[in-house]
Amino acid sequence: MYVMLWLAEGTWEGCVDAAAPLIPGDARVSLLYVVAEDVLDAAGAAAEGLMGRWRPRPGLTEQMAAEATASGEALVAAAAGLLGRADVGQVIRRGRVEREVVQAAEAADLLVAARDGDRSRLGPHSLGPATRFVVDHAPCAVLLVWPDEVPDIDSIPPHPEGGRRDHSAPPHGPHPPRPAHGEPLPPDRR
Repeated sequence: MYVMLWLAEGTWEGCVDAAAPLIPGDARVSLLYVVAEDVLDAAGAAAEGLMGRWRPRPGLTEQMAAEATASGEALVAAAAGLLGRADVGQVIRRGRVEREVVQAAEAADLLVAARDGDRSRLGPHSLGPATRFVVDHAPCAVLLVWPDEVPDIDSIPPHPEGGRRDHSAPPHGPHPPRPAHGEPLPPDRR
């Protein structure tokens, strides 16, 4: 079994803590970090555009990419130490985060990812856009973990109809029978 843990700032420790006891001892494990290309591009453009008459330094974006990569390597090394396994692979990629994660997970049997959206309540907003994309497109099984305290069940918004609904019957009663092909609709259904 090949298990890949997707690590990101702010959630990596919770991801490792949740996954560590679940990974079989004989599993191959890799830790994945992606340097976000769009963030580097925006930071480079901002540095060049906001400095007025300041002449942009050649290679500024590359320097920021090198620093971001070094930061990612330090994060992955810390995660490897927390995981407590000597045989952990370390994968650093650069590009659009969601697409790089999906491509990296192609070889994995299991991808472990942490919720990165609104972690104060249960529901779909607990996934950020990149994580939603990865969950929807991953070419392997995905274990989605809460990186910190799981919100209480009361954090689910109330049902719009105020209370529980009986799911045994359709919400608006049974559908009327369909007329046979070529038969006109009854007056009340025109």
